[in-house]
Amino acid sequence: MPHYLTQVAYSREGWEAVVANPQNRIEAVRPAVEKLGGKIESAWFCFGDYDIVVISEMPDNVSAAAMAMAFSAGGACKSVQTTPLISAEEAVQALKKARDCGYRPAAVTSRAA
Repeated sequence: MPHYLTQVAYSREGWEAVVANPQNRIEAVRPAVEKLGGKIESAWFCFGDYDIVVISEMPDNVSAAAMAMAFSAGGACKSVQTTPLISAEEAVQALKKARDCGYRPAAVTSRAA
């Protein structure tokens, strides 16, 4: 199954809710991820631009998008960013295809004075 990195930043209202009622939100969202056919591999609370990062397996892009949409629609998040992940082996395959695809960048031409 494809892997995804989901980064979540809480809204002010989201922080108010979890501070008022401390809870493990990873476990709270796990059933919704599983209902979409996915699995949370790991998840972390963090500092910085995002408050939670999740590595998940999802059956496809549509399911991953549905997960991000559900997180966003709840109102507790001000930002949800989902990034598809590829393995090192897949990256090597992509590099080989890139090498062999025939793409040529635009050439710089000098202008006559």
